[in-house]
Amino acid sequence: MVQQSPIPTSTGGTGGAPRAARLSGGVVATLAGGGLLAVFMVQNREDVTLQFLFWSFTWPLWLFTLIVAVLGSIVWIGLGVLRRHRRRVARRDARRD
Repeated sequence: MVQQSPIPTSTGGTGGAPRAARLSGGVVATLAGGGLLAVFMVQNREDVTLQFLFWSFTWPLWLFTLIVAVLGSIVWIGLGVLRRHRRRVARRDARRD
């Protein structure tokens, strides 16, 4: 006969007091970085002229900062996805050998 462990409940499965939810380091760093970014954007609201090759345009600095931050996070997440994929393929190949 197979024994199954009891289904954990919100109280931790032991009937005691509820366990406190913990914030991981990544969540804390994300919240802190987002807060610092928001403060930076509020403090820098003047317009700036950006020149790249033959393009020239004027944007508010807060908007430029937000767009650069979003693009940077997309690249960061994309690199993480590529890394996980490569590791997964390497582990799969190692199991076949």
